[in-house]
Amino acid sequence: MKSKEKNKFRDVPVFNNIKEVIENSVKLYKNNVAFVTKIKKEDKSVEYINHTYQNLLDDINSFGTSLYKLGLKGKRIAICGRNRYEWVVAHLSNLFGGIVSVPIDKELQLNELEDSLVRSKADAIVFDEKYEENISIIKQNGRTNIHNFICMSNIDGYTKFEDLLKDGKKEVQNGTDEFIKNKVNSETMSILLFTSGTTSKSKAVMLNQKAIAANIADMLMVESLYPTDTNIAFLPFHHIFGSTGMLVMLATGVRTVFPDGLKYIKQNLKEYGVSVFVGVPLLVNKMYENIEKEIEKQGKTKIINFATKVSNFLLKFHIDIRRKLFKQVLDGLGGKMRFIISGGAPLDKKVSVKFNEFGVHLIQGYGLTETCPVIAAENDKYVRSGSVGFPMNHVTVEIVNKDKDGIGEVRVKGPNIMMGYYENEEATNKVLKDGWFYTGDLGYIDKDGFLFLTGREKDVIVMKNGKKVFPEELEILVNKLPEVEESFIYGMAQKGDKNNPMISVKIVYNKDAIKGRNEKELHDILWTKIKEINKTLPPYKYIKNMILTDEPLIKTTTHKIKRKEELAKIEGI
Repeated sequence: MKSKEKNKFRDVPVFNNIKEVIENSVKLYKNNVAFVTKIKKEDKSVEYINHTYQNLLDDINSFGTSLYKLGLKGKRIAICGRNRYEWVVAHLSNLFGGIVSVPIDKELQLNELEDSLVRSKADAIVFDEKYEENISIIKQNGRTNIHNFICMSNIDGYTKFEDLLKDGKKEVQNGTDEFIKNKVNSETMSILLFTSGTTSKSKAVMLNQKAIAANIADMLMVESLYPTDTNIAFLPFHHIFGSTGMLVMLATGVRTVFPDGLKYIKQNLKEYGVSVFVGVPLLVNKMYENIEKEIEKQGKTKIINFATKVSNFLLKFHIDIRRKLFKQVLDGLGGKMRFIISGGAPLDKKVSVKFNEFGVHLIQGYGLTETCPVIAAENDKYVRSGSVGFPMNHVTVEIVNKDKDGIGEVRVKGPNIMMGYYENEEATNKVLKDGWFYTGDLGYIDKDGFLFLTGREKDVIVMKNGKKVFPEELEILVNKLPEVEESFIYGMAQKGDKNNPMISVKIVYNKDAIKGRNEKELHDILWTKIKEINKTLPPYKYIKNMILTDEPLIKTTTHKIKRKEELAKIEGI
């Protein structure tokens, strides 16, 4: 049986654009809650506002009608802010109305934010009041093409989101229907999205709705999401993984809630009864670490290990008692958690195995901004430890320029591929060739069709003997050490032999680990453990040098290491 056939569990409607996706959901889940808004009042009481699928469609039509009245039809509107209901309404209004949506990373520095707005040629911006200071400076500078500054809250000096919503509602009630009747062109640029830029300046990716709709359909075919689920929107919407994930939830009638912040995540999981969590390995690993620490704290490690053996044995006979057996563990995840999706970087195999042993289905996915985003993903029935699953049903994956171990560059073809990089034909031509998108990622496909990733082509350390070392592979091993907060593997040029790099590691140590110890003692402890890791590796992968620091690594806002900048910092030491 071919993997493509294995990777399809259900038939789904064919969608040409996002408007069709949302309108279909309104038909199916009209009165279901789509989003929950939490309002903290001055007296410290809390109010929850439920926005149904019908409410969402009505608000899109109202807000969009006001955008048309402002003369923004066919224009470009940037959105900058935290994950919240207003962000969703603004984005979907753009997509419904033939307006190019430009999601902007809210964590960008002022100069980077302004540069993105200039490069995108945005005509308007919808922004979160939290970032008003930067927006105010940008407005005063006058470098952008923006004439409409729309604030998601009521701040004087800006057009108010709420006012546009109210005005648009009145217009619709009075019979204005130009926005509502707009026919979406599914194949023109609809979203302009900036990449995270781990090794170079970010690129502006041009996406159309047909590509995104195709990717949504592929995910609906294979992933188990239900109208009874509650999802917490933790990944930022300005990132393709976050925004497309949000659309997948809407396509399946799921209720989505918004987190109060990273330190409140455990509280929010319980507060809302979250059953679905989409995150990056950094967050997923932290969730598991907290579970492990709690088990150790309670002295229940042996009991949990024994229970796991019993559970795994019973599963062979299709007897599943995991959620009863590990109820206390699951209570630490809010009590309702059943499905976790991890993507954006490799996940520790142990973490994946353990979550599934506890009764939480954890899968990995793989994709890029340029692929809308999902290229491959695991699913309910087909999981292989260390892989990122099967290619999506309408996506073809090939490995080209293989080395003797069968590892080569991953290239993909399918309806989910970007249109190209905005105003950057040279960069576009480097990655788009004869309909194929060359990802820059290295990997291999096993005999059963599972895709495995080994690292980024640009990040690979090539030894003198031609052997290749993949930094992320070693970083996963080092990061398992309790004294390590995070790590960065790099090749250090040796004097007299620049073509034979020394595998080195920069470790950001856990500050709790140094208590009662000086840095030399910690260095000796860690170096002993690094040597133990080396014993599990072939000699050419041995880590031979170590730097300790308490300063966090330089990362993108999506928590990916900026390797080029980090290496430059090290070499400058």
